[in-house]
Amino acid sequence: MSSDASDASDAADAAVSTDEDEHLIREAEGIAVALGRMFPGLCEVVLHDLRDPQHAIRVIENNLSGREVGDSATELGLARIEDPEYPSVIQNYPNRFPDGRPAKSTSIGIKNAAGRYIAALCLNLDVSVLSPVTLALSNLVATDTEYREQPLETLRDRNARALRRAVEELAAERGATPRSLGRQDKRALVRQLHQDGYFDSRDAAQAIADLLGVSRATVYNYTK
Repeated sequence: MSSDASDASDAADAAVSTDEDEHLIREAEGIAVALGRMFPGLCEVVLHDLRDPQHAIRVIENNLSGREVGDSATELGLARIEDPEYPSVIQNYPNRFPDGRPAKSTSIGIKNAAGRYIAALCLNLDVSVLSPVTLALSNLVATDTEYREQPLETLRDRNARALRRAVEELAAERGATPRSLGRQDKRALVRQLHQDGYFDSRDAAQAIADLLGVSRATVYNYTK
């Protein structure tokens, strides 16, 4: 093959490679836009074109950092340009926006068919927005430690239907019907009902006795 022919072939290969790289980045652009629109105002999504590190930013959705399209690549982008073996995914690392707000970031490198990084998709979650919500939810669900070991009440319906359901479920856990339970299982079931507060009802003991097929006195004996 002549030198001119070889040069022409190399140029054609380079053109194909450039077209393929551009296609990959355009596909990534659509992903970046879609991700950003899924988390409006909360997560900044940035697509970097690492082929042009001085003007790397191709897309920026939910602009929380104040950067613009055409701004330069970050340190991670430069590291990937220098080293094709640099990790493709750096996930959930602490970061900070220029105004000081804390962020949680993930950076995803995109390689072409030749194994060279050509782009990076970065997500920067504004955790300063979530922290007050987390604190508020934590305070909302918190209970006083003084009463955790022995609850003051159970928020359960105490009527006959609820009692029957509880007896049947406890018996089913032992693979039997209430009346077919052995003596020890009936004793354990009654103690569980007593612990759960079902004896607060005036007629509970008789109802339990009828369900288990024992006397009311036996039920009270089982609670001891």
